[in-house]
Amino acid sequence: MDEQLERTYDVVVRRNPGEAEFHQAVREVFESLEPVLLRNPHYTEGAVLERICEPERQIIFRVPWVDDDGRPQINRGFRVQYNSALGPYKGGVRFHPSVYLGIVKFLGFEQIFKNSLTGLPIGGAKGGADFDPRGRSEGEVMRFCQSFMTELYRHLGEYTDVPAGDIGVGGREIGYLFGQYKRLTNRYESGVITGKGLTWGGSLVRTEATGYGAVFFAAEMAKARGTSLDGLTASVSGSGNVAIHAIEKFAQYGTKVVACSDSSGFVHDEDGIDVDLLKQVKLIERARLTEYAARRPNARMGDEGASIWDIPVQVAAPCATQNELDTQHAENLVKNGLKFVVEGANMPATPGAIEVFSKAGIGFGPGKAANAGGVATSALEMQQNASRDSWSFEYTEERLQDIIEGIHETCLETADEYGEPGNYVLGANIAGFTKVADAVIALGVI
Repeated sequence: MDEQLERTYDVVVRRNPGEAEFHQAVREVFESLEPVLLRNPHYTEGAVLERICEPERQIIFRVPWVDDDGRPQINRGFRVQYNSALGPYKGGVRFHPSVYLGIVKFLGFEQIFKNSLTGLPIGGAKGGADFDPRGRSEGEVMRFCQSFMTELYRHLGEYTDVPAGDIGVGGREIGYLFGQYKRLTNRYESGVITGKGLTWGGSLVRTEATGYGAVFFAAEMAKARGTSLDGLTASVSGSGNVAIHAIEKFAQYGTKVVACSDSSGFVHDEDGIDVDLLKQVKLIERARLTEYAARRPNARMGDEGASIWDIPVQVAAPCATQNELDTQHAENLVKNGLKFVVEGANMPATPGAIEVFSKAGIGFGPGKAANAGGVATSALEMQQNASRDSWSFEYTEERLQDIIEGIHETCLETADEYGEPGNYVLGANIAGFTKVADAVIALGVI
């Protein structure tokens, strides 16, 4: 980074101590911006970097609830309303024990540029709580969600802030959250939250959107190199909504996914992951992948200490969590014949891994571009809610694919414009940043 960017980054680190993921996300964007600041000195004069790095609002609150044994429990809730220059705040809510302010800020910062790339009028935000819904009863999850929304509702609105789901927050949790919002406000404000059930304002394709979108992006990367995904093998980390629907869409492109993972380890299925069985085990039974392996004759769980990224594949799709794919994993993948990486999760590849992929000439789709399908379809859900309309699966998927193809084209064109052909990281960062920066300048110092 040049001197100006380094100074600004140092201020960010000093003002936000102990937030390693947030620091990493800021640095990753800053490393692409030197040519932008040279072309646009008014960004520096207008302190755009400083303004974008400081959230417009950070909300931290206590979430008290009572468990099934009648014992009071206390969790901590967060909502970081990061930037609304392009539209109302938009970003998911994550329930996981690892959630703290630094995680929420990193996710919210990434969300600014991801939302910008979609071309839709939405700003960036993120929220969550250090609550783990796993192992909790339906009643406990409901009471937690109701308590969480009892504080958060006053900060939301279809023209203010529109949350959605994320890790630990699926259709069940969205239902409880929206129900409490409706109860507290006495309004059926469908557009205040996305990821809703289909019978009460939800959108078709929303469940599949992030996974499908990542594969659409991978297909465009392959097309740009004069090839396709057909006949390739892939590993997809994770086994939640994103991973499952990425596996499903890869199969439609003729790609055989041979491995996926969860907290119990990873399963290697040489015959290709059976999506129907995976959905049964993970989404319906809420069981571990060991159960999947037990029902498939040629599937086996990975050895202790081994990694899903040790399996030779041409496509890697990290869809689990941040910093899951490190330098050693990247080197293993490249050595074993990797061609493409598409990030279905947020910041799943470490900076060292990204450097390995770059030096090896691997097609690398960064999360802020490749996994924008989820928030894009959330925005489409908002459009349907605003018009009291409901679209077909085919039409909504077509809109999603158009948006992802547009993001891919924007990234490539921007990378070419700035002298780095094929550099999707630089293209995504610059394209996402400049749109927000121009809006920040246009709105004045507010």
